[in-house]
Amino acid sequence: MMKTSRSKPFQLTCRVPGDKSISHRSIIFGSIAEGITEVDGFLPGKDCLSTMHCFKQLGVRMERISPTTVRIYGSGIRGLKEPAAPLDVGNSGTTIRLMLGILAGIPIFSAVVGDESIGRRPMDRVVLPLRKMGAHIDGRGDGRFTPLAVRGKALKGIRYNSPVASAQVKSCLLLAGLQAEGTTTVCEPALSRDHTERMLPAFGGLLRIDGRKVSVRGGQTLHGTKVCVPGDISSAAFLLAAALMGPDSQVTVEEVGLNPTRTGILDVLRQMGAEVAVEETGNWCNEPVGRITVRKGDLRGIIIGGDLIPRLIDEIPVLAVVATQAKGTTVIKDAQELKVKESNRIATTVNELKKLGAAIEETEDGMIIEGPVTLRGGVTSGHGDHRIAMAMAIAGLGSEGEVTVTDPESIDVSFPGFAEFILKIQQR
Repeated sequence: MMKTSRSKPFQLTCRVPGDKSISHRSIIFGSIAEGITEVDGFLPGKDCLSTMHCFKQLGVRMERISPTTVRIYGSGIRGLKEPAAPLDVGNSGTTIRLMLGILAGIPIFSAVVGDESIGRRPMDRVVLPLRKMGAHIDGRGDGRFTPLAVRGKALKGIRYNSPVASAQVKSCLLLAGLQAEGTTTVCEPALSRDHTERMLPAFGGLLRIDGRKVSVRGGQTLHGTKVCVPGDISSAAFLLAAALMGPDSQVTVEEVGLNPTRTGILDVLRQMGAEVAVEETGNWCNEPVGRITVRKGDLRGIIIGGDLIPRLIDEIPVLAVVATQAKGTTVIKDAQELKVKESNRIATTVNELKKLGAAIEETEDGMIIEGPVTLRGGVTSGHGDHRIAMAMAIAGLGSEGEVTVTDPESIDVSFPGFAEFILKIQQR
């Protein structure tokens, strides 16, 4: 269990663990490249370790030089070998969806499984377009759910208009397109995370970007390189939110990623009245990196929706916590994608915050929060979802009584060491 309670005013300067999305991709690209790739700042969370384990099963040799440094000895995408056992992605949606794009085009058989949560998450959003490219994938519900069986074969490039703005869908098809005959183009209804597009050129790959349209040609050879992983802004968001749960507090996070497809959280906090300062200090493998400082202002309710949603989808649970302390009504809409995360994050966020006395209601595509309210203590569940567990812990920092999170183990998926940060805040 994890217990949090109202904090005194504090000032915290820190770094957060490496970006989960970039860590996944560093292992994937290093595994399909030729030569040595060294990754510094790797996130040793459960999801990223699942990606490592799966590619080791595919014959890729890796060394952990330190907990956050990984050396990968790649032999190219055609050097991947048929696994002797099912590839277990654990709880990682990124692992399974991106890996399917690779498995679909190499001449091996593989079976892919995951935990109970993965078994509920829709895989047809990548299986269907991969089948259009010629992939042979079968599974439960005609390939909608795991377990999945993949018999790799030659692929042909397609033009795909994705019905959802999803970096996982886009990245899966781009990885398949690297192996396909001709050109593969993915068009999105809104711009999703672009870490794949930024990392591919660092490995010597070529692609073309035209607004929300991205294209790659098949037959490219990637080459090993050095990857430095910045801090994860999605993890930083929870500490930034901590500064907004009481008066006279400040949090500064250094060496954190400032990718514009991920900084929607900063735009929203500014609109709500928080004091937000950002300083860009570097560029790591085409990813802007810098320092973020947040102090509480006079918070007010706003409307959050439209193209902002893909830029802050993982931060919505903790934004809902912040909104309980804002004056007026906060409306979160266009966020149906939350229903197919590790939990139904609309329902779990609303239900758990109601336990603490929040004035919050679920809608079909989001939630409505009235504030400010004084949260009370209570017992909450993370529902096996790291973002929900952390959001409830942050809620405790602004509550009258103690908040207990009964199942904080899932937090290690993305933010190992989160409990130590909370302890620092509460001891100040």
